[in-house]
Amino acid sequence: MNIFIDIGHPAHVHYFRHFTKEMQAKGHSIFISARDKEVTLTLLDYYQIPYVNRGKGRNGFVGKLLYIFQADWFLLRHARKFKPDVFLSFGSPYASHTAWLLRKPHIAFDDTDHNVFEHLLYVSFTKAILTPRVYQKDYGTKHFRFDGFMELCSLHPNRFRTVSEPGTEKYIILRFVSWKASHDMGLAGLSMADKYNLVKQLSRFARVIISSESPLPDDLKSYGYSVHPAKMHELLAGAELLVSESLTMSAESAFAGTPTLCISTALAGTLDEEVRLGLIELFRTSDGVIDRAIALLETPDYKKTFGQKSAVIVNGLCDLTALMIWFVENYPKSAEEFRANPDIQRRFISKYNQQTIQTASIPSL
Repeated sequence: MNIFIDIGHPAHVHYFRHFTKEMQAKGHSIFISARDKEVTLTLLDYYQIPYVNRGKGRNGFVGKLLYIFQADWFLLRHARKFKPDVFLSFGSPYASHTAWLLRKPHIAFDDTDHNVFEHLLYVSFTKAILTPRVYQKDYGTKHFRFDGFMELCSLHPNRFRTVSEPGTEKYIILRFVSWKASHDMGLAGLSMADKYNLVKQLSRFARVIISSESPLPDDLKSYGYSVHPAKMHELLAGAELLVSESLTMSAESAFAGTPTLCISTALAGTLDEEVRLGLIELFRTSDGVIDRAIALLETPDYKKTFGQKSAVIVNGLCDLTALMIWFVENYPKSAEEFRANPDIQRRFISKYNQQTIQTASIPSL
């Protein structure tokens, strides 16, 4: 089978990297187009996954509209040479358009309920859409809901666990976003004053590390994240606490066993479910964030207790990579089976598989 994957964000690399490697090992051919966004290409290079670069994209509503034609043409030219049997993406308009033009199925994954702009562009051109069960929209017969979260493509216990070295320095991670992505339209986060105050107050308890989509001011650059981006999951797993504007990194942190405070005005079914499960504490404004962070840091063994709770929850959720492999490899029969019996996914909820697990150490800082 020839599978064309379009990747538009660093998180998508983690969604599809295990799928890519395992499908290639089974004899399937994979072609990847990737947007040059943040550390996407750095991650693909690190995992030794070949790709073609479709450029940086554009910002702003008009810029994003113009980029559609540029990206569609780019994917179409490469797809004609590769001759894919199926297209796969995380809600990529460009993959969906190219698949429709070539009369091939596009299978999309999505968990971003509030990304209205991209939904308008890709849903109608897509044959199957797989989302977490708590996703707030309904796409009818093409919609398949799984018990899990996208982040478990790489963070499910079948794929990932960390080993902490004795004497590892305690640290706290702050994650700031740029608010330039299409799914961030109309949203806002922390003020610069809030960010400075977080650094000042939390530095009293542990080393503060900042992961930021936008360049940091000169007097905050010394706090910048300096470990290779591919080590971010391990870094999150070793942190005492994450304070984040990013929904994706908040979920990654929680699934990796680290307490997480998320500041966001976004409305998403996955976020609501993570809050309901007690995996994430959500703040709509910065009010109360510092006080809560300090309270957690002053609570003995809170990190350990939270990690145990997270592990119990995650062990009952789908190994999404395994579900993805089954669904794509057997499509369209898999869609018919999933539609007739949604509980078929239960076969992908299992304890550790020692043959596929990736053991990683907390990186030194």
